[in-house]
Amino acid sequence: MRSRAIGLVLGFAADRVLGDPSRFHPVAGFGTVAGRLEQRMWADDRTTGAGYTAVLVGGTAAAGIVADRAATHPLARTLLTAATTWAVIGGRSLGREAGHVHAWLEAGNLPAAREQLTHLVGRDPSDLDAAEISRATVESVAENTSDAVVAPLLAGAAGGIGGLVAYRAANTLDAMVGHRSDRYRRFGWASARLDDVLNLAPARLSALLGAVLAPVVGGSTAAAFRAWTRDARRHPSPNAGPVEASFAGALGVRLGGTNVYGTRVEHRPTLGDGRPPATADIARSVRLADAVGVGALVVSAVIAARPRRRQRPRP
Repeated sequence: MRSRAIGLVLGFAADRVLGDPSRFHPVAGFGTVAGRLEQRMWADDRTTGAGYTAVLVGGTAAAGIVADRAATHPLARTLLTAATTWAVIGGRSLGREAGHVHAWLEAGNLPAAREQLTHLVGRDPSDLDAAEISRATVESVAENTSDAVVAPLLAGAAGGIGGLVAYRAANTLDAMVGHRSDRYRRFGWASARLDDVLNLAPARLSALLGAVLAPVVGGSTAAAFRAWTRDARRHPSPNAGPVEASFAGALGVRLGGTNVYGTRVEHRPTLGDGRPPATADIARSVRLADAVGVGALVVSAVIAARPRRRQRPRP
């Protein structure tokens, strides 16, 4: 169990230093396989979609469990856990993408900032001003800190390599087929619901850490808790709501508003009591996200290092 904990710490450190693998990224490879299988399996019903999700997530989890058990030497298991953790978390890349948006806004280049924003969100940025770009970036940093850092760390703590890869497979499928388009409304239902279930605990740990660590960015823990407990339930997502509300309170800003996704328009309720986000709040949100990531690493390492109960032999 100590090998698992050390592997998580080393993998997290590798992500902070190196970022995502530049070539042959395993998640990209999984996405390619998932896309090809979708072309063969797609049907406009939930049952087929559930089978698609089960094959991909279940198969990935099984491969991870086999690899975990095959690495019998503690050093081999530590290094394999570290490499897998590095491949499935994305804190460094998230901060870098948000930093690029921040830099373009500071330079006064709205077209470049809008284009950069498409790397973070799915909404249409073509008519967004600097304040709305800042809001979208802060919301993305908050939500993706939970999805791309906290959740995989907790999955690795609980399930080792199998947990790490199974979570990333489920989260990737949600991004690919889990959105509410005409094509995926039924086929992607199982992927979306599985991702919701897997992120219930990580989202709330992220919200808790965001509130506790609010002073890191000059914020108020009390204000973050107040926004979380009051506003999170109004968000359409059961998991994005707590994290975004906590970050809003911690940063002293107001999130939510009108988002455009192609031809679909969503009017989301406001989260937090503060002013609209400004360009400088992007950098503050990244600092808070980094602190939350470290906090989640500590929690996950403690969970991973817990001693197992040995079963007593039967008489």
